[in-house]
Amino acid sequence: MKKLAFNFLLITVLFSLNLSAQYQPKDISKHDLKKAKEWVNQTYNSLSQDEKLGQLFIVALYTNKDENHINQVRNIVTKDKIGGLILMQDDAAREINLVNEFQQKSKVPLMIGMDAEWGLYQRINTAHKFPWAMTLGAIQNKDLIYQMAGKIAEDCKRMGINWDFAPVVDVNTNPNNPIIGNRSFGSEVSNVTQSALSYANGLQDNNILAAIKHFPGHGDTNTDSHLDLPVVSHSLQRLNKIELAPFKDLMNKGIGGVMVAHLYVPSLESGKGIPASISKNIITGLLKEKLGYKGLIITDALNMGAVANKYKPGELDALAFKAGNDIMLFSQGVAEGKKLIQKAIDQGEISQSRVEESVKKILLTKYFLGLNQYTPKNPENVNYDLNNDSHTKLVQNLYSNALTLLKDEKKLLPLNSNTTYYYVPLEEAPYQTFENRLKLDSKVIVKKASEINTIPANSTVIVGFHKDNSTAYKPYKISAESKKILSDLTKNQNVILNVFGSAYALRDIDLSKVSTVLVSYENNDDSMTATADAFRGKTIIPGKLPVLVNDQLKPGMGITLDPFKFSKSTEFTTSK
Repeated sequence: MKKLAFNFLLITVLFSLNLSAQYQPKDISKHDLKKAKEWVNQTYNSLSQDEKLGQLFIVALYTNKDENHINQVRNIVTKDKIGGLILMQDDAAREINLVNEFQQKSKVPLMIGMDAEWGLYQRINTAHKFPWAMTLGAIQNKDLIYQMAGKIAEDCKRMGINWDFAPVVDVNTNPNNPIIGNRSFGSEVSNVTQSALSYANGLQDNNILAAIKHFPGHGDTNTDSHLDLPVVSHSLQRLNKIELAPFKDLMNKGIGGVMVAHLYVPSLESGKGIPASISKNIITGLLKEKLGYKGLIITDALNMGAVANKYKPGELDALAFKAGNDIMLFSQGVAEGKKLIQKAIDQGEISQSRVEESVKKILLTKYFLGLNQYTPKNPENVNYDLNNDSHTKLVQNLYSNALTLLKDEKKLLPLNSNTTYYYVPLEEAPYQTFENRLKLDSKVIVKKASEINTIPANSTVIVGFHKDNSTAYKPYKISAESKKILSDLTKNQNVILNVFGSAYALRDIDLSKVSTVLVSYENNDDSMTATADAFRGKTIIPGKLPVLVNDQLKPGMGITLDPFKFSKSTEFTTSK
């Protein structure tokens, strides 16, 4: 009898720990917590074993694929009783209609997720694009990141999305990283952690779940895990100091999800070539037991080459669940995965209590996100709602606050309306928005690269490195031709260099004879507008470099230029 009472007490304590340690709405009352617990228990007890296992799976829904794909998803939702969907490209109204349909057909409401690191634009091209994390990492007022995440949460709600698989907390210490790069807040642990916490809180304070990723750290990789399995070969000491540090710092901050990467980390997993996403040592041993994480643990997408090339669909899902994941994302084999998980339960390899633990965590989170009372969304005017003046104003303010002035030796900024400037746009991307905005106050003459010899000596020349930012993964390197043109201009001109692209573009640029260097991080209409306004003296330039570029350009560097407070003759210092 005493043993029975003790076990009951233990279960109660564990349940209350889960309630307090994972995401829950702020200031929730004891009464509401009791209602949540009752709903979870009643719902769990009403499910068949097959329905319980279904809760562990999220599959992908594309609206840019054919009707055969839509019907496949429809069948999986109805037959396999899955727990959720991840929305992919590209039609917002169609996605809303399908989600409404699928929610109506589901006994337990579906969790709807999306990769929306830089807003819904990441998947819906009619939505408004928010800055990449690297740009946000340059912003010193982290409350602006909180505001941005709040707006993204608003857009998610408009679409019926409950879970934004963001933010990335990988510390990008490798400039050649092919898949993280712009998606990281930077190369410094403290900046990554602070920025990520503001982002996660901005989502969750507005009732959208966050997920920090990619555990145990994807920042120093040379391989794209969408294609093959990256190896992170650092020592445990280094991992604790850099890669794991943001996750450890954020474990007790109420963030509802952790996404586990497809990485091989020998210091954490002795089994040769075993990805973190199916490693019991990493997920159960480190994340759950050592770090004490109680929230939802979800795999990175299971269709990615790092794992999909090596394991069969279904088999991969079962391995992921055995390792300690609660949710298998982007499953390619739900039915087979369920069979293999049940087989492992029947053979004593997985306990039924493991299923109960994961399913109840999922149900509890769904309750806290309001999914126990699902309300259909209206697809009308959704594209306008996801992209309007409220987005533009917020986003331009973000770009403005990210602007980073690395040099201004001759005090060439802000521009003087009485001076004639020459503008030489280089590299491959559009530049006209920047040009047109500059011309509002100043006389600006555009010169092609072939025309620089016609610029009078000792003029002030603005050089723009306009990089293609159509995706976060485009190369940042500057061509040899552009470098030569810059070098030629510095011989007898006063040069203002503006990088409309990653700060890493400056890695091998000789800046010794360039008077003024500004980094805008991205090349789009919002970033160009914000940059031109800063050039015109309409806004402060407050950003700090978020990454280690080279021995001269280090994290934290940046000159604060306040045209409202200082005259152009004021001496500024570079702060670290």
